[in-house]
Amino acid sequence: MPIALLIDFGSTYTKVAAVDLNQDRFLGHAQAPSTVDTDVTQGLLRAIHLLREQTGIRDEQVTLRLACSSAAGGLRMAAVGFIGRLTAEAANRAALGAGAKVITVTERKLTGRSTAELEQANPDIILLAGGVDGGNYDVILHNAQQIASSTVRAPVVVAGNAQVTDQVCAIFRSAGQASYGCENVMPALNTLNVEPARKVIQEVFIRHIVKAKGLDRAAKYVGGVVMPTPMAVLRMAELLATGEDGEPGLGDTMVIDIGGATTDVHSAAWGKPTDGHVPAAGLQEPFAKRTVEGDLGLRVSALSLLEAAQRSSPNLPQAIASRLETTEAQSRAEYLAAHTSTLPHTVQEQEMDRAMATAATWMAAERHAGFYAQENGAGPTVLYGKDLTDVRALIGTGGVFAFGSSPFQPLLASLYDRANPFSLRPRAPELYVDSHYVLYAGGLLASVHPGKALRVVKGSLARVPALAPTPD
Repeated sequence: MPIALLIDFGSTYTKVAAVDLNQDRFLGHAQAPSTVDTDVTQGLLRAIHLLREQTGIRDEQVTLRLACSSAAGGLRMAAVGFIGRLTAEAANRAALGAGAKVITVTERKLTGRSTAELEQANPDIILLAGGVDGGNYDVILHNAQQIASSTVRAPVVVAGNAQVTDQVCAIFRSAGQASYGCENVMPALNTLNVEPARKVIQEVFIRHIVKAKGLDRAAKYVGGVVMPTPMAVLRMAELLATGEDGEPGLGDTMVIDIGGATTDVHSAAWGKPTDGHVPAAGLQEPFAKRTVEGDLGLRVSALSLLEAAQRSSPNLPQAIASRLETTEAQSRAEYLAAHTSTLPHTVQEQEMDRAMATAATWMAAERHAGFYAQENGAGPTVLYGKDLTDVRALIGTGGVFAFGSSPFQPLLASLYDRANPFSLRPRAPELYVDSHYVLYAGGLLASVHPGKALRVVKGSLARVPALAPTPD
C-alpha cells in the first residue's frame, strides 16, 4: 500500500503522521522533541522510529514525503505599509495568511529610527506594500530605498502600487537584495487581494528560509519543506469549510490551534453581519483568516500567557482565573518556560495544562472574532472584523487536544458568551477535537491530493458530545 509520510518540524516537537493513500485513512502519529538547535534530523529520526514501531510501516511503502515547519521561531515577518493603518493591515493579513509570525508592522515613511528598529527585529522576510494601484507611489519607493540601504538582508516581497513594482524591485536588485514582485495586497481602497502575496511568501519560504534555519539538512529524509505549519492548518480549515472533489465540507469552520509558543486561530468563513441592520466597517475580511497570539503558548510562552490571563481575569471563566492566580501556577509556568518539552504526568499537572489552555483559547478567540461597537465611539453600531456567530464547525488542534485529559473543555471557552454579547464568537457549532493531530498533515497532503486530505481529516476528527460539561 502506498503511504504518505507527513512531517511537522515544530518549535517544541517534531511530529510525523502516516496516511494510507489507497484507502484515504490515517494510520498513525508519533512525535519526538525537536532538535533544530543542534541537528534537525535527530528529532525527526526519533519520531520516524516511533512511528514505525507503532504502525509497522516500511520505507519502501512510503511514496510521498512532505514537511512543514514552525521551528526556530517559525517564519518571522515584517510588514511595511503606507499612510494610516489600511495598507499596513492588508500586508499584515497577507503575512498571517501565509503562516508567518508578524514581528513588526511599520506604517508611513521609514525614518532613521524605524529603519533601525527594523534592523533590530531582523525578520526572515519583509512584505513591502504601499499605495493602491494608480495611487501614491512616493512612500513605497522611499521605503524601498531605506530598506535596501539598511543592514537588513531579508528577501522582500513587493506587493504595493503595481505601477512601480518593477522600479521597486530594481532598487533591491541594485543593492544585491532578493526581491519578488506580486499583485498589490490592496489594489483599491478597502479591497484586499492577499492570495498572490501568500503564494509568493510560500515560495520565498521554501527558497530562502528553509536553508537559513538548517531544515535543508533533512531534505534526504523528507524531500523538502513545502510550507510553514500555520499555512498548512489554514489550508485544511478552508477545505473543511468548502469541501473538495465530491467530498462535502462541514460549512463555515473555526480552528483553535494551541502550541508551545503561540495560539493560532483560523476561520474559514466570510463573517458577514448576521444582523442585516448592522453594516461592516473597515477592511474587507478574507474568507480564510489566521490570527496568531505570540503571548499565548503552553511552553515557550507560558509566562506571558499567565500574565495575559491575570490581566484578563475579570472576564475569564472565574474557576480558570482563580486557578491561574496561585503561586502554584506561577511556579509551573516558570518551569514549563524553561523545560519546553515537558509533558504533564500527574493529575495536578494535567489540570494546570488544561487551565492554561482554556485561558489561551478564551483570549485568542476574543482577539480573532469580530465585535459590535459604535463607529468612532459615538455613531451607529457597526461590525468590526468577522461575525462568527453562525460558524458550523469548531475544531481544536494541538497537543492539549490530542493528548490532554478532557480535551473538549478548553474548546468550550471559545464559544459565544451572553455576558459579552458584543464579541461575535460561534453560538452553536458542532465541536470537534483533532484527536489524531492530523490537521497539519491534511494541509500538507492537500497540496498534492486535496480530496484525499479532506477525507482523511474528516475521518479522524472526534466529535464532542453536544452537552459536554463546562470547565470547573
